[in-house]
Amino acid sequence: MTRRFLRIAIVLGLITAVGPFAIDMYLPALPSIGGSLNASASSVQMSLTAFFVTLGICQLVYGPLADMVGRKRPIYAGLAIFTIGSIGCAFAPTIESLIVFRVIQAVGACAGMVIPRAIVRDMHTGHEATQLISMLMLVVSVSPILAPLTGSLIIGVFGWRGVFWALTIAAAIASVLAVWQLHETREAHHRASSTWGGAFAAYGKLLRDPYFVGLTLTGAFGISAFFVYLSNASFVIVNHYGLTPTMFSLCFALNAAAFFGVTQLTAHMSRRYGLPRVIRVAVTGFAAAMVVLALLFVGGVDNLVVMVVFLFIGYGFLGLVLPTAAVLSLDHHGAIAGTASALMGAMQFVVGAIVMALSGLVADGTAKPMVVCIAATALTTFVIAQFTLRREAAGAAVAESK
Repeated sequence: MTRRFLRIAIVLGLITAVGPFAIDMYLPALPSIGGSLNASASSVQMSLTAFFVTLGICQLVYGPLADMVGRKRPIYAGLAIFTIGSIGCAFAPTIESLIVFRVIQAVGACAGMVIPRAIVRDMHTGHEATQLISMLMLVVSVSPILAPLTGSLIIGVFGWRGVFWALTIAAAIASVLAVWQLHETREAHHRASSTWGGAFAAYGKLLRDPYFVGLTLTGAFGISAFFVYLSNASFVIVNHYGLTPTMFSLCFALNAAAFFGVTQLTAHMSRRYGLPRVIRVAVTGFAAAMVVLALLFVGGVDNLVVMVVFLFIGYGFLGLVLPTAAVLSLDHHGAIAGTASALMGAMQFVVGAIVMALSGLVADGTAKPMVVCIAATALTTFVIAQFTLRREAAGAAVAESK
């Protein structure tokens, strides 16, 4: 592994992590925001849902834009917009204004969610791309492991508004690194053929590709299982189980560590066993762990330790699913990597927002509705992945026989 490879992974990972930081540092603040702004739990959760919906939709703009004007300028613009949104959130006097500025934040955060994946595809394919994406996830893993703890400490000292000043500083650091370390990977002669009309045509082409759609939905429902936990865990762990925000952050960090720790095995395992086989095994383990957890809670178990153990196992398997599905879905679309990355991200976050909203409708403050929703999304992930990979394998076998 070269020093340049490692440096690029760290820089792209930090730029990508700005958006997740805006989610994870914010989680311990949800109960206190409701009290400070006289808002209901559902209204406070709406500020999170609106962030996710915006992240999904705006990626459809950043992807083509990155193909047309290059990778660096949209990153600069996105970080600037994110900074404006963060400052607005810090001064928000009502829950409605907070939601508006969270939307602005998400518009900016989209750049970091889309463009680093396209840069990876510009530079590498196959196992090298898998290794680089896994390293990106390792850097991003600092967010769900440390951000809630950092957020809870900031909230304890400065209140929930201090979280948004910290996010402003994080965006400034990411901007300096982008200017200083990144070089343009989308050369001018490649941009010449990229247009908005071509982008929408490419979206149509991608949506007609069952392999791309199937793998993208595999990732979408997989990450939705994590999003359900994101939106409900603070209320369940703090209010239902009676833990402090700091203890909630530790529980959250444990599950996140399993997820991102296992991602570091993907490059080795895909090289040894092949990407499709890794996905098949991973979705099976993911679904099995989450379904067993749901059955235990439906059967009357209501134990925090049991929940944390099974989530740790399940999210560990999910750590194998997401990077391999992302690499395979982009592998056949190098010429439109930015557009494909944008559509993949949009589908994942829109599906995630819908699943989060549905989980909110059945939430009752206890763990059972949350784990049942997580199991349902995990089982959906398993079904879609198995169907997509079997169909692709059958098509390849037919092609070889001709």
